[in-house]
Amino acid sequence: MSDDAAEPLKLVALDADDLAIVSAHLQDAVLKAADIAYLPAEKRFALAVRRFDWEGAVHGKRRRRLSALHFDRVLGVRSARLDQNDAGKVLNLLAITFEQNDEPAGDVTLHFSEGAAIRLSVECVEAQIKDLGPVWEAVATPGHPDA
Repeated sequence: MSDDAAEPLKLVALDADDLAIVSAHLQDAVLKAADIAYLPAEKRFALAVRRFDWEGAVHGKRRRRLSALHFDRVLGVRSARLDQNDAGKVLNLLAITFEQNDEPAGDVTLHFSEGAAIRLSVECVEAQIKDLGPVWEAVATPGHPDA
């Protein structure tokens, strides 16, 4: 862990614009299916990710941070191209989007590489991301070839 690690990130998203900011901070976060939990009785969907610190990268730091993301007011969860039986498969989170279908309700979609996705039917956008503490040097800076 570096002595000059930035303050831990803690953000709340209450609308699509807020969610776009959370998405930018979580671009290229990695996780496994075992790091995902849906708690229907609590209407909560949560995941632990190892996010790439894009803000640190601007200052020449390549590091990852353990972070938690959760969504409240979740009515249902669907997935596509995601093998939930392969708990060890590494998933690369590319973006999080919100599509409103009955204000303020809608669908939050977590987009992963290889076309995998998780769609949350939500009463409204209510999410929080929080760094949990551990920071470590990243092997490389994620890249996205133009194609």
